[in-house]
Amino acid sequence: MEYRIEKDTLGEVKVPKDKRWGAQTQRSIQNFAIGNETMPKEVIMAFAQLKKAAAIVNYQYGKLSSEKKDAITAACDEILEGKHDDQFPLKVWQTGSGTQSNMNTNEVIAYIANQSLKQQTVHPNDDVNMSQSSNDTFPTAMHIAAFQSVQEKLIPAIEEMIQTLQKKEDQFRTLVKIGRTHLQDATPLTLGQEISGWRAMLEKSKKMIKESMDHTLDLAIGGTAVGTGINAEPDFGDRVADVLKTNMGIPFRSSANKFHALTSHDELVYAHGALKALAADFMKIANDIRWLASGPRSGIGELTIPANEPGSSIMPGKVNPTQSEAVTMVCSQVFGNDVTIGFAASQGNFELNVFKPVIIYNFLQTVQLLSDSMKSFHDKCLVGLVANEEKIERYLHDSLMLVTALNPHIGYEKAAEIAKKAFNDNTTLKESALALGYLTEEQFNEWVDPKKMVRF
Repeated sequence: MEYRIEKDTLGEVKVPKDKRWGAQTQRSIQNFAIGNETMPKEVIMAFAQLKKAAAIVNYQYGKLSSEKKDAITAACDEILEGKHDDQFPLKVWQTGSGTQSNMNTNEVIAYIANQSLKQQTVHPNDDVNMSQSSNDTFPTAMHIAAFQSVQEKLIPAIEEMIQTLQKKEDQFRTLVKIGRTHLQDATPLTLGQEISGWRAMLEKSKKMIKESMDHTLDLAIGGTAVGTGINAEPDFGDRVADVLKTNMGIPFRSSANKFHALTSHDELVYAHGALKALAADFMKIANDIRWLASGPRSGIGELTIPANEPGSSIMPGKVNPTQSEAVTMVCSQVFGNDVTIGFAASQGNFELNVFKPVIIYNFLQTVQLLSDSMKSFHDKCLVGLVANEEKIERYLHDSLMLVTALNPHIGYEKAAEIAKKAFNDNTTLKESALALGYLTEEQFNEWVDPKKMVRF
């Protein structure tokens, strides 16, 4: 392999000749050979947006020449187009401020920019990082990446599931079935009503997620090293936020308190809590479906799920609820991510939280996993979900809890006696009621009608 020599304040470093990064990136590769997790692409794209906006504002101040501004913004555009994805190899497990990833971005932008310049040289620190510090750029990139990821990936996945659940709800609006509480028979409801509960879960989660993500529109940029804004103009943060708003169509704003913005990540803790709430609901939906589809002959079997693949390497013809299993594993991971984010955010010592990379890595992993699993569950399970109406009808009329309809007519205690006798004698409710003499057959038929027990 051929190398070139790059320099930083610690001296010379050998960098592979075909790479566009500089000395500090190479040092990070050598010093942090930890794990396989690299800085998420979403963070790199957020950095490119930020560096582009910063160059524009520094040019407006007269601090950056037109030629350098154009070269930097063009380099950022190339990164945003995905032309240099292989130039960002750094691991998540690096400095807790994300300094190495900030410098990786600065060095790559400077290298690309310098290829187009003949008489000026773009410096990664003096030009690309002008008016900035890793301490305010990395948390800014965190918020940009988090907001964009949720809006572009997760919200559409939630909305697609809501739409399909609404169709299923309408389809089964009048299909009366037995309800279950405590894993025991309860009073009837319709399958459409049961599904409406799942739909409402996702609608509420979507609303809470969107509300929580509003806080991530506050950006740390302008705080520089410790929140005082040293080496930056007083309104630098406001102006960068305005450029980002124009370029991205997202209403970013400069954080009102930069000391808070550098040392606290409560916005992402709060937002991830809403993602965890979605995961809790999603796990419940996936579990309900696999319970209701259990069987097909020795379980509940009220629903039939699509047969996507053979379910067993030894039992021919077996169909397993694999999509539900994938979803519930994803949700378990999300719960773990929430613990990690909460703990990491609590470590904001003095003027800087130094757990930033692990916070954003886990946040973005949650968004990716939930988005992908919702799409997979929707396409491979939910769309093809079918009601087993014969089984639903049989369970409905065999249930002893239909006796609840008799409470207003003969009282709770007599109704309970009918249910217990039917259970002990292995007879129907009607047979038990008539044997006890508490009502006539005509009265039973009128009062114990499952359709009358449900409000459509």
